[in-house]
Amino acid sequence: MQNFKIKEEYIHLNQLLKALGWCENGGDANAAIENSKVKVNGETENRKRNKIRIGDRVEFNGNKVEVE
Repeated sequence: MQNFKIKEEYIHLNQLLKALGWCENGGDANAAIENSKVKVNGETENRKRNKIRIGDRVEFNGNKVEVE
């Protein structure tokens, strides 16, 4: 599992997928989320702009990250 440090209070889920390089662009990130391919804290997440905060864990396509 990798770690990702945020500078603000939160990052939107679709922005996180792009920042990690897990998706090439916003359209790919949104499609992955809409197609139930992303989990946040073990639960499938369908909200593109879900606020990911410190301590949250995100999984996509075999990758895992913890936000710090």
